[in-house]
Amino acid sequence: MFKGFVYFLVIVLANTVGAISGMGGGVIIKPVLDFIAADPVGAVSFYSSVAVFVMSITSTVRQVRAGASVSWRFVLWIAGGSISGGFLGNHTFDFFLNSFSSGTGVHLLQIILTMITLLFALFYNHFNFGKFYLRGRIWYLICGLILGFLASLLGIGGGPINVALLILMFGVTIKEATVYSICTIFFSQLSKLGTITLTTGFALYDLSILFYVIPAAIIGGFLGAKVSRLISAKQVSRVFEAVILIVLLINLYNGFRLFL
Repeated sequence: MFKGFVYFLVIVLANTVGAISGMGGGVIIKPVLDFIAADPVGAVSFYSSVAVFVMSITSTVRQVRAGASVSWRFVLWIAGGSISGGFLGNHTFDFFLNSFSSGTGVHLLQIILTMITLLFALFYNHFNFGKFYLRGRIWYLICGLILGFLASLLGIGGGPINVALLILMFGVTIKEATVYSICTIFFSQLSKLGTITLTTGFALYDLSILFYVIPAAIIGGFLGAKVSRLISAKQVSRVFEAVILIVLLINLYNGFRLFL
């Protein structure tokens, strides 16, 4: 299937870059699949979530085995908020999907919110604004809630907002933030896929596409984690900003196309 092959290539490339930068791949997969326009907005969000979920598992396992330092207490408290945020984000997405007469309104809303988060992440990373160095379970939960909500609502897995918010709130380095971001993405997408399982089910989607999506996600996560260990924090930052600029342009084009 030609569509499946195209999806495979997109997801391998997106998840490789996503694992390197901590964006998760969905911030690239979602707008690119929207651009291809082979599936409705709900299906695209689902395929993107599956790809990002699988990538997060592969990348996290690879990073830990390679010796990445991870505070699991920190991860689990953020994950708790992320799971709750993921459920809330998915229900909000379904609400908007049912509220609009077509998927166009939801698509436009996703584009606008995604571009706002992209711009925030770009300016924060480039200009190196201050850090709060917050500590405590309540802050970890709040951070996870925000990240999980946006990841699930936008169908992008988390994207650059994860890295930027983790650095802003807790003062971690960009390489630490990328590892924690990928861990957080796992839990937010787990909650989204769990919500779909318990509510609408998977009958609405062409599950044969997953035969292309899942292997591509594994390959991308593996490659991204490997490259991430080999490059410096400065290079990670450059990849991060370059990807944001590219995705901003894709989202901008997709937004204009809705009005054509």
